[in-house]
Amino acid sequence: MRMSRVLVIGGGAAGMFAAAAAAEEGMEVFLYEKNEKLGKKLYITGKGRCNITNDCDMDTLLGSVMSNPRFLYSSFYGCTNQDVISFFEDNGVPVKTERGGRVFPVSDHSSDVIRGLERKLFSLGVKIKLHTEVKDIRVQDGKFKGLVFSDGSTEEGDACIAATGGLSYPSTGSDGDGYRFAKKLGHTVKPCIPSLVPIETAETWVKEIQGLSLRNVKATVLDGKKKLFQEFGEMLFTHYGVSGPLILSASSRVGRKLAEKQLTLEIDLKPALDEEMLHRRIIRDFEENVNRQFKNAVGKLFPAKLVPVMIKLSGIPPEKKVNVISKEERAALVHLIRHFTMTLTKLRDYGEAVITKGGISTKEIDPGTMESKLVKNMYFAGEVLDVDALTGGFNLQIAWSTGYAAGKGAAQEILGESV
Repeated sequence: MRMSRVLVIGGGAAGMFAAAAAAEEGMEVFLYEKNEKLGKKLYITGKGRCNITNDCDMDTLLGSVMSNPRFLYSSFYGCTNQDVISFFEDNGVPVKTERGGRVFPVSDHSSDVIRGLERKLFSLGVKIKLHTEVKDIRVQDGKFKGLVFSDGSTEEGDACIAATGGLSYPSTGSDGDGYRFAKKLGHTVKPCIPSLVPIETAETWVKEIQGLSLRNVKATVLDGKKKLFQEFGEMLFTHYGVSGPLILSASSRVGRKLAEKQLTLEIDLKPALDEEMLHRRIIRDFEENVNRQFKNAVGKLFPAKLVPVMIKLSGIPPEKKVNVISKEERAALVHLIRHFTMTLTKLRDYGEAVITKGGISTKEIDPGTMESKLVKNMYFAGEVLDVDALTGGFNLQIAWSTGYAAGKGAAQEILGESV
């Protein structure tokens, strides 16, 4: 009599965790990956350093989830961020915590994270099948039966976990397979858009300051007068618009609205100074340069690359002597520093998106086990679900937690059936 068999589609973070969790329960586990190696997307996360999770409390963890946080309550408690940290430490991947609670491998190499996962899978006897593309999921009488592969071959199993990822970074093989499978099985797939992604602007002068990074600024995204997003942090100018941590976070909050209409981005370049202090600071700078032209008197106020743009936008003639700049012109300069404004036009595409927003409706998935409510013994985990979070290790925590829940859920369901 053969062992109970769990088939896992996708060798990314969620798939590997699901495979390990099911194998620990005594299942025979097959892990299918269409690429030539496991963890292809993991390899490039966190600029190749792999931000494994976030070492924060549960309230912060759930508060960092943008879509359907309540759905993740059970899986986050079933496999916490501390459990993930322990898992990697126990599997030969020592970790460290950096600012904002971000957890990385001590080595700063994502390849070590993948090696740690592979060691665990090998030790549990998981059968890893690379270069293997699943074409179809077979169901009989409302229950999972087996898989059909692109070469026409098939494999029967007692449960299936689809951890196929989203649409972001298509170069890693993320092409929306999971959404296609889910739809065919009768699931609702919420519309998908790129998230944690740079944003394009209408202003062409951004090209003049591409590569410029601004730290400790306050970014606000507005729809008319309605505030959609506001945070402090770091951002970067590119040839097409804006990027950096602040902007990626903003994209997660405003992406759907931006798909409908243009929005306004306001940057406060000196958030640490109140209006009065900023006025005094400008007067002091002008007094130190009393006989100089305006263009030569603002070098301390802005990074060198930003000076020409700010001069142009201020409306003050560059050659005007600072001792004849009027009070009104000074007030306009203060307002510009406080409200350095751009028009956001659209998100960049999936090739630059860290994650996908949207996916399989969580209403049709059991939050404790990740089992489909429509097809028995069929499970979904990771980015294929309609759950996403801010940057900082939170999206990988979703992958680990939902993968673990699916692996345990599938194994326990099978064991329950065989009793």
